[in-house]
Amino acid sequence: MKASKTNIVAVQKKKSFGVYMKRYWQLYVLLALPLVYLLIFKYIPMVYIQIAFKDYSIVQSVWEMPWADNNGFEYFIKAFKNRDFLFALRNTLFLNLLDLFIGFPIPIIFALILNELVFKNFKRVVQTIAYMPHFLSWVIIYGLALQLFAPTNGLINMLLNNMGFESIPFLNESGHWVATYIFLGVWQSFGWNSIVYLAAIAGINPELYEAASVDGAGRFRKMWHITLPGIRSTIVVLLIMSLGNILGSGFDRPFALQNKLVMDVANVISTFVYKNGIKGLQFSLTTAVGFFQSIICVFFLLLANWISRRLGERGIW
Repeated sequence: MKASKTNIVAVQKKKSFGVYMKRYWQLYVLLALPLVYLLIFKYIPMVYIQIAFKDYSIVQSVWEMPWADNNGFEYFIKAFKNRDFLFALRNTLFLNLLDLFIGFPIPIIFALILNELVFKNFKRVVQTIAYMPHFLSWVIIYGLALQLFAPTNGLINMLLNNMGFESIPFLNESGHWVATYIFLGVWQSFGWNSIVYLAAIAGINPELYEAASVDGAGRFRKMWHITLPGIRSTIVVLLIMSLGNILGSGFDRPFALQNKLVMDVANVISTFVYKNGIKGLQFSLTTAVGFFQSIICVFFLLLANWISRRLGERGIW
């Protein structure tokens, strides 16, 4: 009897699976394309991580290259003895932490403010203006920054000079350059990043706001007790992802904005890899640096997810 019951259950599962696949096979066909993309461009190239542990040779395949000294960790040791890499590591961590502390809350605040606007046409105009910088390349943004913040002929410094104030070295002094770097990064991304929060706010049950209005709650009370708790899970997930990228850095932003006068704070890991790997042909060294960077990012991602789960929030898995 037990065997016959198990056979019946197995047949029913096969039938249900067949019906499911007949109904939704188009979705799996569509899913195949991104899976093939990930396989070809993301997973197969991981084979070349071996370069970090080997002496690179352009005439040999990655499997034929000889292992580096010190059990393959020669280039990791060289990286941590390299003063430029240590400065780049410090700068990357410092700039990303500033981006996190200053840039992360601003899209949330912007989304909350937009949600409270009554005039829909005005709201659409503000959203469009805020989104536009996201579509500008950092080369264009640097050109705009140069026209605004240049020490002698920048618009802002010309206005300051006309009012009797001294020029501010926005782009050629380390402290001011960091402030300008963070400001431009926030300006470029806050409108686009607010889309996720606006979508999360749109999913909150409007009956909660109606009940709060009946109880006499004002706009600030509704925002604090309904809107923010309603998007808390979204904030936590995006915060975890941001922490996972705490040692990562894009190439275009620091490369476009840096100059020789501020290299003590502007040289980050991505530009270090470019100058030493692409221009300096030290492929094993820079592969080791990139591998170390990825390991640290994964560690922060796992740590942030673990902490959020311990605090009772939903993680990313």
